[in-house]
Amino acid sequence: MEINQIFLRIAGLSAQSQYQVSISVFWPRDILFIEAKMKKKLVIALGGNALLQRGEILSAENQQRSIQLFAKIAATLADDYQLVIVHGNGPQVGLLALQNVVYTDSPAWPLDILVAESQGMIGVAIAQALTQFKGGAPVTTLMTRVEVSPDDDAFAAPGKYIGPVYQPEQRTELEKRYGWTMKPDGQYLRRVVPSPTPKNIIDRDAIQTLMEAGHTVICCGGGGVPVVAQDGGYHGTEAVIDKDLTAAVLASEINADRLLILTDADAVYENWGTPQARALRHVTTEELAPFAAPDGAMGPKAAAVIQFVKQTGNPAFIGALQDASQILAGEKGTCVTR
Repeated sequence: MEINQIFLRIAGLSAQSQYQVSISVFWPRDILFIEAKMKKKLVIALGGNALLQRGEILSAENQQRSIQLFAKIAATLADDYQLVIVHGNGPQVGLLALQNVVYTDSPAWPLDILVAESQGMIGVAIAQALTQFKGGAPVTTLMTRVEVSPDDDAFAAPGKYIGPVYQPEQRTELEKRYGWTMKPDGQYLRRVVPSPTPKNIIDRDAIQTLMEAGHTVICCGGGGVPVVAQDGGYHGTEAVIDKDLTAAVLASEINADRLLILTDADAVYENWGTPQARALRHVTTEELAPFAAPDGAMGPKAAAVIQFVKQTGNPAFIGALQDASQILAGEKGTCVTR
């Protein structure tokens, strides 16, 4: 009997199994490869506001506390899924941008470089926490570039929230002093910057190679480093891409089985903010479409899951970080299907 047939029997799979198993020498790295092939692929989009709660001080300690919670939950999901993690960076990249305000003697660093910085500062923390909870299983953070169009309308209409929250009465001062565009975010005020639509993941092949080797991959942090194609290469541009939309593009490109968007809200709500508010548990893309307006609180998230579900036919989910396992089981959060 061939070794792959023996393994199929051990794993309880038939020769006609949907899982493709091919091994020659049975080493630990082969086990990782086999597990990667057998598990369903889950892309998790972890919101920057899930890592740092609204109104919370932008400190490493606060961020680390949320990351520890996420890593503990993600480690349990890794038993059943091969994880690819995309994280937000709105509060964090805004904090980095404040350095430009303080150090006026130095030229301001562009947003694409600040996004790359945030990929490191958040990605390494997630990787270290995941390694701890996953018992040393390989976890890799990958600096990731994402292509956008230089002609995207978003460059003329900033709409992506970054940075800490401010009080509404500070608006005039902030816009006058720093030239920022400010918009309401709930009861607070935040800076907004251009957020063009992601076209494709430049470093997708590297992500897939790591996945095939059995790694949990942390990538496309902050929506990815925004670049435009120019002169036969890629050049950074002043923007912050929405991480949920990037996660949807990535999930489609790597043929993910599930897309899970984790935020600081426990579900998508109908009549939000009113006594008639009602959590939507199971909806179709058509039913969710009214929530995908760009200016809505759930706009990019709704648009992202609709895009993924329509392109792949696979389900997508939205909900709170602490409910991740129950969301995937359909017990909490919002499940979106065709």
